[in-house]
Amino acid sequence: MASTYSFDVTSNIDLPEVDNAVNQARKEIGQRFDFKGSIAAIDLDQKASTLTLTADDNFKLESVWDVLQTRLIKRSVPVKNMKREEIQAAAGSTVRQVITLQQGIPSDAAREIVKHLKDLKMKKVQAAIQADQIRVSSASKDELQAAMAALRAKDFGIALQFGNYRS
Repeated sequence: MASTYSFDVTSNIDLPEVDNAVNQARKEIGQRFDFKGSIAAIDLDQKASTLTLTADDNFKLESVWDVLQTRLIKRSVPVKNMKREEIQAAAGSTVRQVITLQQGIPSDAAREIVKHLKDLKMKKVQAAIQADQIRVSSASKDELQAAMAALRAKDFGIALQFGNYRS
């Protein structure tokens, strides 16, 4: 009767939702008065999991990011999993910024999550890193729920999703 329960901790971005948000942001940028006659573009590369923002200057680039970020948040895409790189000068006196979409839990964050669970000293709770996700298991459902609450309370720099709850 000593069955174990488990759940998986993952961190993924839904690429079709990102694509929808990018299309909505492009449409809004095309209609806004402050972008008339200027260069402002958002390119999504789904294979490389990157977004490329292009604009006339840094101020307009930040405006493009604000529009995109608003659309992403409305579509429940975790903006926390997007790593903005440095703004670079591009051709034609424009600026460009590449944003990397983080799929899965990076190994350093995974180690930090496992260490956090061990530091809580919960009896019977075990965490194992499995590729880009973490499996948390225990004989007690209550301990698993407490572990889930503890992970939600701490900021690991990425958005965590909990799923695959098994008994």
